Amino acid sequence: MTEPSLPTGEGKAATVRSLFDRIGPRYDLVNRVMTFGLDVGWRRRAIRELHLPPGSRVFDLACGTGDLCRELQRAGHRPVGFDFAFGMLANARTDAPLVQADALRLPVRDASADGMTCGFALRNVVSLDALFTELARVLRPGGAIALLDASRPEQPLLRAGHAVYFEHVVPVIGGFLSDRDAYAYLPKSMAYLPPTEEMLAMLRRAGFPAARRLQLSGGITQLFTGVRA
Repeated sequence: MTEPSLPTGEGKAATVRSLFDRIGPRYDLVNRVMTFGLDVGWRRRAIRELHLPPGSRVFDLACGTGDLCRELQRAGHRPVGFDFAFGMLANARTDAPLVQADALRLPVRDASADGMTCGFALRNVVSLDALFTELARVLRPGGAIALLDASRPEQPLLRAGHAVYFEHVVPVIGGFLSDRDAYAYLPKSMAYLPPTEEMLAMLRRAGFPAARRLQLSGGITQLFTGVRA
């Protein structure tokens, strides 16, 4: 359930855009530091789980500064990045085509992508149902999705340690290297994500009948995958 202090609807969209506009210049640095470099492996795993041949057209939603676009190119794919925060796109380090656009209303034709990725932005969209419906519209039948986001470990000791780090240490790191308010929002925004079974049910209703969830690095990150029916 969403915390009362967190914005919803258009207020959420405006808040997210403002936060990510501000943190663009040092976004990659903070990611590497606060994840101890693990985020690179998570993105590469997401791309492998697409199971697409080289040369596939893959749309990366909430592409930020282009981390996933760079990895998609490294894997031989043809990425296009979409993000609605211009501050992120302005600091992108990729030569893939980039488009400023809302992930819920992509300016592309139906069935125009072979694959779609999204890195750590599920909790930032206004509506997950609308996002999953848009994924299904844009993907060709047989196309694949790989959606990364933060998670909380199920093992009690790991969960307790992760909570201390995520809720107290991450805002300090973010404040020192970039913007404390933005990185204080990060752990709070986990409240936007519904339980796993609800997320999977939403994906299956949208057109991904075999959607599944993988836990990475002991459960601190989760990866949702599926194939368009």
